[in-house]
Amino acid sequence: MSAGPAPIDRLPTFPWDKLEPYKKTAAAHPDGIVDLSVGTPVDPVPELIQKALVDAADSPGYPTVWGTPELRDALVSWCERRLGARDFGHANVLPVVGSKELVAWLPTQLGLGPGDKVAYPRLAYPTYEVGARLARADYVTYDDPTELDPTGIRLLWLNSPSNPTGKVLSKEDLTRIVAWARSHHILVFSDECYLELGWEADPVSVLHPDVNGGSYEGLVAVHSLSKRSNLAGYRAAFIAGDAAVLGPLLQLRKHGGMMTSAPTQAAVVAALGDDEHVREQRARYAARREQLRAALLAHGFRIEHSEASLYLWATRDESCWDTVAHLAELGILVAPGDFYGEAGDQFVRVALTASDERIAAAVSRLS
Repeated sequence: MSAGPAPIDRLPTFPWDKLEPYKKTAAAHPDGIVDLSVGTPVDPVPELIQKALVDAADSPGYPTVWGTPELRDALVSWCERRLGARDFGHANVLPVVGSKELVAWLPTQLGLGPGDKVAYPRLAYPTYEVGARLARADYVTYDDPTELDPTGIRLLWLNSPSNPTGKVLSKEDLTRIVAWARSHHILVFSDECYLELGWEADPVSVLHPDVNGGSYEGLVAVHSLSKRSNLAGYRAAFIAGDAAVLGPLLQLRKHGGMMTSAPTQAAVVAALGDDEHVREQRARYAARREQLRAALLAHGFRIEHSEASLYLWATRDESCWDTVAHLAELGILVAPGDFYGEAGDQFVRVALTASDERIAAAVSRLS
């Protein structure tokens, strides 16, 4: 009896492999590559977070999936302080092993399958589609989710600020979308991993009472410490919202052993308790953004959206691969827009995640 296709057969080709030839071209530049393709932090992990990790290094026992009481306290406190959540408790939070793991396996963990639909933005992080494919669910994309046929949609992904475009959904748009989803009994997961990085807009969470009317029913927000605290290497993230959704996920994740390491849990407590390092990192990214943005505009690019997040969404009104090739000749590697959907085929995503020295090198080459 056939077991059916292997999970890998359900997935698209890993997009980043297509960038390798251009990476070689950029790396051949006499002054070396400026890699602005992947949004991976390059700045140091703040010392207070490193210290918390080291102090918790003697952790011989198994950690719990739900996290220590101290971690849950920190998650609740941060959601109330930073996102405006009200009447929050431990049942409203759940740590996860990095946000990508959560995105990829969420449809499966929710029990979605053939005939169920996952909806996500037309320009989006590719892992939303991967999650649907792993669950053998169908998927649909949108510019405005309220214009979708709601039939069969079980999970609606929002992403504000957006990866890759940096677009921010207004409080009014979020309120309208949440009301629409609730009227059709559609579960909303809002990917808010870039919420701390608003430049020309102030991103709002679906957990804010102005958006949800004081109820978390059918709403879960996804947050990560990778970008705000330079903790991509720690795999530190969490979800927060409807306890009726998080409770079953907690039980399922217990069975699957999806535990954040104990030292990482301690590091997250320290990270969420300190706002100063976030302000300092924001300032670094703001300075890099200003320099890169001016250089790209002077080089003939047009920049759309990009009012938040760690990227500039830029175009020369040509095939994204022509732009990638052009910049690779200058020793600069960027991500082609079609990695994020066909609608991005004339754009490139330019990350702000390079050292000040490498950003300066890119600016010099663009001029």
